[in-house]
Amino acid sequence: MRLPSAFALSADTTSLKPEKEGQYMDDTYASSEIRVSTPGRAYGRAPFAPLLVLSLLAAAVSGCSSVALTDGHTLTSSTGLGPQTGRLSKSRIFVDPAAVGAAKTARIELARLSPDAEARVKDPKDRALVANAVSRALCVGLSDKYRIVGADEPADLTVRTTVTRLTPTGKVAAGVSTAVTLGSSFILPVSAPRLPIGLGGIAVEAEALDAVGAQRAAMVWSRGANAITNSPRVSEIGDAYELSGAFGQEFSRLVIDGKAPGMMPKIPSGQKLKSTFGGKPKYAACEAFGRAPGVPGMVAGMVGAPPGWTDKSAAKAPSAPGQ
Repeated sequence: MRLPSAFALSADTTSLKPEKEGQYMDDTYASSEIRVSTPGRAYGRAPFAPLLVLSLLAAAVSGCSSVALTDGHTLTSSTGLGPQTGRLSKSRIFVDPAAVGAAKTARIELARLSPDAEARVKDPKDRALVANAVSRALCVGLSDKYRIVGADEPADLTVRTTVTRLTPTGKVAAGVSTAVTLGSSFILPVSAPRLPIGLGGIAVEAEALDAVGAQRAAMVWSRGANAITNSPRVSEIGDAYELSGAFGQEFSRLVIDGKAPGMMPKIPSGQKLKSTFGGKPKYAACEAFGRAPGVPGMVAGMVGAPPGWTDKSAAKAPSAPGQ
């Protein structure tokens, strides 16, 4: 693996040496120091031991949490689900393209947590945050095609969702990862990746039912956090909260496109970008799940703060049916 800056490992892997002569301010080399430079700029010596260097390089190897894809028995039917697909996200899906294509309106019920998922997260406020984040992601995602209506209005499609499993994020590991990442950003030209330990994850089941209760789309989905693309947050729900958005996007694409979501991400619509930055949602019904914390939430995520520090919307969300 080639390092992202202009330095390379020496043969005995105990030190770092420049790829070209004269990149540094002098030619002195000490095996217990790292010389870091980028093209056109020389940095001073960084007093890091080789053991730390190798630890950071090891962390760059993609580690990820694995969340089993199991039947949570929350769907009205699972007979139409196809085989498991996907690597980063694992899923089984069913969709009736003609039915979802003809629908014009949709209603989003607040997501539930299964007893197993509830048992894995201690704080009821954290559980509510995850349920609300899933519901908000679905509401915003489906707004690209459907008119979202309130709980007391008729709809062509009703979306019901259950979080069937939560793998808690290791708060201590997340705190250490945040400190390492932030600290390395002051010394290295790129931040160190997250330590591949204490990674969380989430499993979700959702279905879209028509006006008479017939299933028109369904998805059983799971995904674990990884050390490269998911930022550590010092909270049991740090990873589950972030991955809620990924689930919302994939289920929305399944229903809107009437087929399995593709591997390549789509350019977000204007209304979706606006919602991401905390703006007013396209349809008033989505206000039931509050607005995304926007820039403050992004900054909080960068420094590893718990989601609840900036996302207060769960307190305003409606109760899930039957709760």
